[in-house]
Amino acid sequence: MALKTSKGRMSWWQLSLLGVGCTLGTGFFLGTSMAIEKSGPAVLIPFLVAAIGTYLVYDALVKMSVNNPDKGSFRTYAKQAFGKWAGFSNGWVYLMSEMLIMGSQLMALGIFTQFWFPTWPLWVATSIFAILGLMVILTGMKGFENFQNIFGVLKTAAIVMFIVIAVMLVFKGFNGEPRQVYALTENYQSFFSEGVKGIWLGLLYAFYAFGGIEVMGLLVIDLKDPKQAPKAGKVMIVALTTIYVIAIGFALTLVPWGDFHVDESPFITALKNFHIPYVTDIINGILIIAGFSTMVASLYAVLTILTTLAEDRDAPACLAKKGKQKVPLPAFLFVTGGLIITIVIGFLIPEKIFEYLITAAGLMLIYNWLFILVTYAKLMDLSTAQHIKNSIGMVLIAVTVSGTLGEKTSRLGFYVSLLFLVIIGIATLLMMKKWRNHQRT
Repeated sequence: MALKTSKGRMSWWQLSLLGVGCTLGTGFFLGTSMAIEKSGPAVLIPFLVAAIGTYLVYDALVKMSVNNPDKGSFRTYAKQAFGKWAGFSNGWVYLMSEMLIMGSQLMALGIFTQFWFPTWPLWVATSIFAILGLMVILTGMKGFENFQNIFGVLKTAAIVMFIVIAVMLVFKGFNGEPRQVYALTENYQSFFSEGVKGIWLGLLYAFYAFGGIEVMGLLVIDLKDPKQAPKAGKVMIVALTTIYVIAIGFALTLVPWGDFHVDESPFITALKNFHIPYVTDIINGILIIAGFSTMVASLYAVLTILTTLAEDRDAPACLAKKGKQKVPLPAFLFVTGGLIITIVIGFLIPEKIFEYLITAAGLMLIYNWLFILVTYAKLMDLSTAQHIKNSIGMVLIAVTVSGTLGEKTSRLGFYVSLLFLVIIGIATLLMMKKWRNHQRT
């Protein structure tokens, strides 16, 4: 969730920085391990493909935002294009995606903590971070901003620190240590070892690492010149892609790809065998801070989206009720319930819980992205070239979704996402019936 900025006061480069801050999180810090496990050294290809798909979605969203700036962003545009049902269902799909993202980030924090305390059950660490996150939310918007300002810097520092250390190790090793210490040759020779299927399976986790660009659409109304929003998005996506590719490339330079595991950050894996004093501990600490930052941001996003839905009568109106507290208590209790459910599930099935959650969360997110492209085609008068670009975006998302069917664990995440879609679909049908009855009355 983005920080609040004075309306009409933000420059395009500030929007780019906010976009990087909203996007860079546990989806990259831990989810990349899953992408490497599926794709092997060719994991760089899914990340480049995901960058293209992300840009196409952002380009569509920002053009609608420039044409009609509205705080409801994609929810409002969906409602304008297809009616109330589209606004309702889009809002709930996005809410559920953020709930699942929140859960996956919480599990990632538990996994990072186990690097220091390997005997701790996953549910213990996640419970601690859940309580701390809720305490931050209770401080209100001001407290949230103060925390995010600090965490945002540390989040970027983790990747920069890893890249700097990796560069030093590469040059030191090539000049003064046996060449076989490094995995560069091995990974190069087995670059396509997992074939096209591996690239196909890794796409979702690459897309998930770019999750957050939809928030930039919400911030277009805060730009001094909304027409500069496309420029801000291009800079942000190029910056993120560059950071991702360089960091992953150096990780694969230091360690054979088979050494990466889904229960550990690839950047910790890449450095721990070098036994550099305190470096892995420092990076792990920064990863925990970064993960906590994105988890709290998702908590705030869920709270904000739920309150907005309640105010629009797309959720029970009581959820938006605000008393003396800085946050609406009913909505806060709803979010707390979501965290408790995540912790209970993590207690029952700790082994694969992160992969299940990240698969379902990634799918729910790109379902929303797909509807952004559909809405764009409906609302805007597109040229032939724009239609082609839009269609390419839809195809990339469809291919990414289908990739989850190619492997057992991710297939379960796909079924979970379908379950949520069915539930939201039934709720939408009931609401449509209610709206028709209200019109007759």
